Amino acid sequence: MKKHIVATVEEIPAGEKKFISVNGKSICVFNVNGEFYALRNSCPHQGAELCKGSVGGMTVYNGSSSEGFDVSFVKKGEVLRCPWHGWEFDIKTGKSIVDPKRCLVKSYDVTVEESDVEMINAQVETYLVTIKSNYVLVHV
Repeated sequence: MKKHIVATVEEIPAGEKKFISVNGKSICVFNVNGEFYALRNSCPHQGAELCKGSVGGMTVYNGSSSEGFDVSFVKKGEVLRCPWHGWEFDIKTGKSIVDPKRCLVKSYDVTVEESDVEMINAQVETYLVTIKSNYVLVHV
């Protein structure tokens, strides 16, 4: 798979996303608590721009007791909800929350790699500048 530099780490803060196009494919890169994930920007249900949906978590039922129902909020910032019909997908895997074995969104490998770039401009008085930055790369 070919690597594509899509952003620096600083360009996609935790909890944010960035829309990109790679080889004609609409993809969205998410930063979930400092880890990066990429999903195809198309809902498998009816093709909505999936990544325009909301990101949140989910409430799970843990059982009941004499005091009532026991529920907890999990996967905060890891669940993507389709803007058209509310279908939910795990950002980390692309799998549907309701039917993870049969319904999923294409996910792409993402790495963060350090780069040392030296920039020199020979037409004016220059100073050597070294920029060290971590780049987010999507493997398509």
